[in-house]
Amino acid sequence: MRTSHYPRLRTLPLIFGLSIVLIGVACSADEPANPVDRVPNQSPDEVKAIAGVDKIRLLPPGPKNPRNSEGDFIQLTDGRILFVYTHFTDGAIDHSTAHLAGRFSTDEGRTWTDHDVVIVPNEGDMNIMSVSLLRLQNGEIALFYVRKNSLADCRPMMRISRDEAKTWSEPVCCITDEVGYYVLNNDRAVQLASGRLLLPVALHNRPGDEKPNWNGWIICYLSDDQGKTWRRSKSVLTAVDASGKRLLAQEPGVVELDEDRLRMFVRSNAGSQLQSFSEDGGETWSSLIPSNIISPRSPASIERIPQTGDLLLVWNNHEGIDPKLKKWRTPLCVAVSRDDGKTWEKTKVLEDCPNGWYCYTAIEFVGEHVLLAHCAGDRRTGGGLNVTQITRFSIDWLLDRLPEK
Repeated sequence: MRTSHYPRLRTLPLIFGLSIVLIGVACSADEPANPVDRVPNQSPDEVKAIAGVDKIRLLPPGPKNPRNSEGDFIQLTDGRILFVYTHFTDGAIDHSTAHLAGRFSTDEGRTWTDHDVVIVPNEGDMNIMSVSLLRLQNGEIALFYVRKNSLADCRPMMRISRDEAKTWSEPVCCITDEVGYYVLNNDRAVQLASGRLLLPVALHNRPGDEKPNWNGWIICYLSDDQGKTWRRSKSVLTAVDASGKRLLAQEPGVVELDEDRLRMFVRSNAGSQLQSFSEDGGETWSSLIPSNIISPRSPASIERIPQTGDLLLVWNNHEGIDPKLKKWRTPLCVAVSRDDGKTWEKTKVLEDCPNGWYCYTAIEFVGEHVLLAHCAGDRRTGGGLNVTQITRFSIDWLLDRLPEK
């Protein structure tokens, strides 16, 4: 979830990003887009070169396609990687028309096809967006996205593929108990070790409400039958500061910890990500409190590195930030934790342009490498959400295990 789920308000410098996908275009060529290594000149259009890191400007905007953003990866059994994202067509604002499109890689994410394949045509009155892809424990692929009909009806949908993303089932609505405006970020759906599916969402409006409440109610939707039916968690969370003032609680994510515990991280205006914990598979949650992840009002992403068991954090690190940059989604950093998020180490800066807008990250572990897909636009010219970049590096680079020269 991102600026795309929330209406663009001039009074707010940050908005939730909408997923944008390029429109599918029939094309006979299948040539990959190559990584770009250039020295920055105070513009995110000039990519910061880092030894050991590949950066691919995969989805620049173009005619009748002013924005491309929030997507996710899935590895196919034939060795290819599919990246599905949101392709905007008639505008770049959060509620412009958009559909889901895909690109493929045959070399573990280093290069990508240069044309789009339509994955799901637009089926919403406004758009569809915010892709999560999961390889389920039964081998099938689950595709999640939100169908946005209005400011009172935006809900997650689920489709299943049993033929490696060639075809998809009819959509199942994951929230049927109450119509409302629910934000599910890209790369947020998870399947727990128990097999339970979990969708962390922020609710901001219901039919009959006078106006949206962007402070948000944080809820999880759970399924124990492979997504056929869903139910709401018992806990519905809000956040307040020490004085009792309501805080923003938006764009939640969940990661499974050791001993079957879950950690939720939530975008906020508290100066850090908020956090909550569950010990019963997401049914109930502790109160939201500030975490040690210092950040602006921007989403973070956390996933477990399968090769090491450590946690990988991707976020806008604002610890010790220049006061002039406090409200901006820069820099883009990564860090690891060996103790389930109690402490973070090996912090590295991937992007630090002061005009960059780095957010809505998808994480995929491919072989011995990490793939990130994230927004990387220039907030001065395109709102920041119009460009998607693939950033690729090895786990050895992340953990400082590269051999000395």
